Amino acid sequence: MKKSILASALLLSACAGGPDVVYRPAEQKLPQHIKRISVRPFVNKTQQFGLEEKLTLKVIDEFLKNGEYGVVQESGAEGAVVGEITHYILTPIQYDVNLVPTVYKLNVLVNVRLLDRAANRYLWEEPAMQATKMYSAPTMPGGMTEESAREFLWELLAKDIVKRTVEGFGSVGSASQKKIPGAAPEPARAP
Repeated sequence: MKKSILASALLLSACAGGPDVVYRPAEQKLPQHIKRISVRPFVNKTQQFGLEEKLTLKVIDEFLKNGEYGVVQESGAEGAVVGEITHYILTPIQYDVNLVPTVYKLNVLVNVRLLDRAANRYLWEEPAMQATKMYSAPTMPGGMTEESAREFLWELLAKDIVKRTVEGFGSVGSASQKKIPGAAPEPARAP
């Protein structure tokens, strides 16, 4: 009885620790055999032309800036980033008195995976990595073009992809389903 009261008191004091108590899961780095990474050209599954090249180049640039893994052609890489742009949605959300759009919302979703080429399996997958930008029309003060908003989103997505690869699971979230810990990853599918 006394032991359970003591244990309860210790548990309560630990919970009341305030801002000093922070949950920090262990880092989940890539397997040690992965030293170099390649970035396959993204596949564009949207109606918008030319998105894939800019996103692919931005992801490569972000990996080069990070410097933790070498970026090489796929034939010399142990890991490969594989991705596709699945949604590109531009929505006018505010109008002036003449019903001319003045504010837009640009939303992009990508499906990104990291392939372990030696084991031929995916180490992680983010099936709905998302980036959103609300911006004023270029005719408004402080406004921007759709292309500028797109560049902003490519930067966000590239940083998220590199962070997910370098810092591991939990560093970036998407609308993906959570998997059971310890479950074997799915085998790689042919692109």
